[in-house]
Amino acid sequence: MMQVNLIAYTPEPEKVVAAAAKLCYSDSHIGTLLDGLTEEKTVRFLSMLTDLGHASPIEHANFTFGIEGVSRTLLAQITRHRIASFSVQSQRYVRLDDFHYVIPPEIEKIPAAKAAFLASMDEDAKRYLDLAKKLEDAHTAEYVAAGMDEAAARKKAAKQANEDARFVLPNACETKMVMTMNARSLQNFFALRCCNRAQWEIRALAKEMWKLVYPVAPELFRNAGPRCLAGPCPEGRMCCGKAEQVRAEFAAMRGEKKQ
Repeated sequence: MMQVNLIAYTPEPEKVVAAAAKLCYSDSHIGTLLDGLTEEKTVRFLSMLTDLGHASPIEHANFTFGIEGVSRTLLAQITRHRIASFSVQSQRYVRLDDFHYVIPPEIEKIPAAKAAFLASMDEDAKRYLDLAKKLEDAHTAEYVAAGMDEAAARKKAAKQANEDARFVLPNACETKMVMTMNARSLQNFFALRCCNRAQWEIRALAKEMWKLVYPVAPELFRNAGPRCLAGPCPEGRMCCGKAEQVRAEFAAMRGEKKQ
């Protein structure tokens, strides 16, 4: 099951962004940059940045997430967001003796498809462990024959076996990561991945991340989300046709009462 935690972020992120904006548009000095930045003035600076389309000061606020229970399929998608930092559990160093996996909802709801999927996962797990053992045993024998102590040989061989055995693991295999993005990159991430046209797993992740950062920096992320929140859907003929439902969903996530 997907788990997402906001494990660290820039203290007073909105004030930091406002201070950067203040420096851009006034004769302030670094030593007094934070002086007089009340909540009201902070909001005013952030609104000004939005109105002007001046996004670079937003990059000074960073947010770090701990993410687990997501698939390697998601990993391939999320790392396309290049203005971010990723630390991912290595299949090279970690032997997955009992690997977990993500079941797509469309497979979950069709009994025959789910049965076939689970059988495939069981077979993949067996083949992975069998291959890892064969490789480990062969490499251990080579190292021992070369004069290495058996315990040391086994340890080195296990790592080498993991490196190649992982090639048979499926995209459904679960992984975990720590990811850091600045607020500007997050806004772009939410615009793309909260959209109904985004793949279901990364869309679910994006919404969970949104729910974590919005209470911390509501002005920074007040308008964050799929692009149809601010106007017509930009997807053209590929539009999901559910813009009103999406707007209502995000209004509810912001805690706004229905008019």
